[in-house]
Amino acid sequence: MAKRKSSVFHIPEVSILRTRSKTLRVGNPATPREPGSVSVVFPGAVTREGCCRFACELLKHVLHQRHQLPLPYEQLAHFCSRNVPNSSFQVEDVITKLHSTDLGSKKCQQALVELEGLFQHLEAMFRLTLVPRILILLGGNAMNPKELYEINLEGICVGNAEESLQTSSCVRKLFHSLFLADVFSELQALPVMGTTVMVQGHRDCGIDWFRPKLNYKVPARGRKLTVNLSCSEDSCTSPSTHMGMTSPWEDYIWFQAPVTVRGFHE
Repeated sequence: MAKRKSSVFHIPEVSILRTRSKTLRVGNPATPREPGSVSVVFPGAVTREGCCRFACELLKHVLHQRHQLPLPYEQLAHFCSRNVPNSSFQVEDVITKLHSTDLGSKKCQQALVELEGLFQHLEAMFRLTLVPRILILLGGNAMNPKELYEINLEGICVGNAEESLQTSSCVRKLFHSLFLADVFSELQALPVMGTTVMVQGHRDCGIDWFRPKLNYKVPARGRKLTVNLSCSEDSCTSPSTHMGMTSPWEDYIWFQAPVTVRGFHE
C-alpha cells in the first residue's frame, strides 16, 4: 500500500503591514516563505497572558473555520448564556442555558464546557512556564492527525504589562495577517472530528492537568500550517526575556490535554 504523502497549506505572498509609526512584518521578504506558514513579527514585547490569548483565539478560529463549530465560539457562548442574570460568562451558566436554547444539544454543551476548561488550564500553563510551541491536531490521533496547526512562539520576547504591546492590538494584527494569507478558503470542509491540543513547556513546571509525553514527536503527515509569532530584535532588551532562552531546550517537553474536543454541527 502506497504511503500517504504529507501536504501543506498553500499561502499566497503577503506584503509588509504598517501600523501607525511602527511596522508589522509578515514573513521575511528577503527569503522565500516556507510553504504552509504565516509569520508575524510584533514591534515590541508581549506578556505571557498575551501569548495565551493568541493560542486560545487561534484555537477558536481553527475550530470554526474547519467546520468543527457551527458558529464562532463567542457567538455560541452568547446564545447559550443570554438571558442569564449574571452578565459574566460562567461554565455553570452555559450548562443551564444549553437546555433551553435551540443549540442545547449534548454535543454543544460538551464542546463549550470542554473548551472553557481547556482555556482555563492553558492560562495556568502559561503562568507556570514559558510555552515555545503549541499544536492543534484535528482528526486521527496525536501521532497521526488529519490536519496540524502549529503555533510557534520561540521568537517571542516576554515583558511585563507596562513595557509590552496591548494584547488586543496584537490579536487584530495576527488575524489581519491570516486574512491576507487566506489560508482556509480553498480547503474542503471537514466532517465532525476530535481536536487534540499539545503544549510544550518546562518538564518541571508543576502542571497537573496536562499529561507529559516525553517521547512525543511532531507528526510529519497530514496538512500542516505553522503560525510563527515573534518580536522584533530591538524589542528584546535582555536575553533572558526571549522565549526559550532561560533553560536548555532538552528541559522542555510536550504535554497533552487530557480531553479531546468533539466538534458538532447544527
